[in-house]
Amino acid sequence: MKTICLVCLLAVSFAPAASAQGLTAEDVKSTRPTPRMADGRPDLSGYWKGIRGMTPVGNIGKDLPGFKLPLTPAGQAALQHNVTATIDPESLCIIGGIPRHNASGLPFEVLQGNKKVVFLYLYNYFRLIPIDPARKHSADPDPSFFGEELGHWEGDALVVDSIGFKDEKVWIDENANPHSDALHVVERWTRPDADHIHVDTVIEDPKFYTKPFTYSRTWVLGQPDEETKEFSCSENNVDVTHLSFGPGPIRPDGNRGFVEPSTPSPAK
Repeated sequence: MKTICLVCLLAVSFAPAASAQGLTAEDVKSTRPTPRMADGRPDLSGYWKGIRGMTPVGNIGKDLPGFKLPLTPAGQAALQHNVTATIDPESLCIIGGIPRHNASGLPFEVLQGNKKVVFLYLYNYFRLIPIDPARKHSADPDPSFFGEELGHWEGDALVVDSIGFKDEKVWIDENANPHSDALHVVERWTRPDADHIHVDTVIEDPKFYTKPFTYSRTWVLGQPDEETKEFSCSENNVDVTHLSFGPGPIRPDGNRGFVEPSTPSPAK
């Protein structure tokens, strides 16, 4: 049986070696039309991989100037707490949730039906989202890592509206940025052609952020034989006792990790 270091897997998803691990794929210029369900809706089903070269990975501030999130004073304090006093929850086999999974360097799989859609993630986490325009959020939903998620169609976009998030043992992205229990996430999932899936996300959290902000991303379709495999996080998490607080260094390009030293000039 293979022994897998989860922390190493997290690290490789942000490094150039990720391409060698098959976690990402080269982009393609698609001429194939969007596949559709029997009712005419786009079919989002597929095994989706990050596009090689997309950067920064894991940073929910990817689309903001200087990757700078609009933190409130309470948000700044929460970030400082995450950096200095918490271990990356995913490294402890705790669900990353949304929107963190959308920023991840790891692939995922979508299985779509007429009334529900399922997102399957590498660590055997999943989202089961009802598609029902008449369904409303609960008055007081039980907090969860993915929140209370409700889906409906707006044209060719599957809109997923989520509230009711946990506010402990959570990072909003790989860089330890925080979110509170006031987090509200709206995702618009589209499939512009057969080989790509895209999300436009609006993130709102008045406790920790001064204004809503956005995150968008596109993935490319994997090979026909690629699919989500069983992965027992806690069984194989062999380096958990060596973890330290915070995300470690954040490079100037917004990615998590050390700056690679320049290659020395060859001796003359």
